[in-house]
Amino acid sequence: MKIVIGSTNPTKIEAVKETISLYSFFKNAELAGVEAASEVSDQPMSRQEIMDGARNRARNAYHHIQCDYGIGLESGLDEFPFAGKMQYTACAIYDGQNYYFGISSAFKCPEAIDKIMAEEGINLNDACYKLGLTQNPQVAKSEGVSGVLTKNRKTRKDHTKDAIMMAMIHVELKINSKLEELK
Repeated sequence: MKIVIGSTNPTKIEAVKETISLYSFFKNAELAGVEAASEVSDQPMSRQEIMDGARNRARNAYHHIQCDYGIGLESGLDEFPFAGKMQYTACAIYDGQNYYFGISSAFKCPEAIDKIMAEEGINLNDACYKLGLTQNPQVAKSEGVSGVLTKNRKTRKDHTKDAIMMAMIHVELKINSKLEELK
């Protein structure tokens, strides 16, 4: 079985690797990370953009290399009632016919981050670096903003794994139903 991840970000690839290792039917799966266009803005700012980005990356990854599943991951900010803008990650898993979706936990960024992003038109990663919250200019490829804000209690890899696991619910149900049919 081959799974293609629509990203070359090492944090996303490691999150997929760790999550699929929890599923016996993916025990011998081969993983590949590829550049896959999200076809959304650099910093998604709505539920629609986040979900479109995940879906587009999954589809583009699937069609990039012959595989069984394409996985797309997209993080962004979305407006929530009472809470304001919250950051989360969406996962889409595509099998060539169907998409299976999952979403991570969400968190609200400090107002200073929202302000600099709006004023300077920069993404979340760059805003955190510019504000001096991290010394890592590529924080999105390591602990992520969630790791910075939680002092690594909940890293980007952690909440990416949550999104993948939620999408895996329906992949597992489909695979288990096929196994039942074969009995």
